Amino acid sequence: MNLPVMLAHGALGIWDEVVFILIGLIFLGMMLISWFRSRMSQPLLEEEPPAEPAPAQPGHVRLE
Repeated sequence: MNLPVMLAHGALGIWDEVVFILIGLIFLGMMLISWFRSRMSQPLLEEEPPAEPAPAQPGHVRLE
């Protein structure tokens, strides 16, 4: 069974390059939109109380 191979080896002439470039531009556009949206949003962080330092145990040195 011979199926026509589209978008391979110039089967569409100049149109395979046009389709390839359009797909690349759409991909880059989606990446830019995603990047801008992530840069403009604020992360939802839960406020945690500061951790209390553990009391010093005998035989241990506190590192600072």
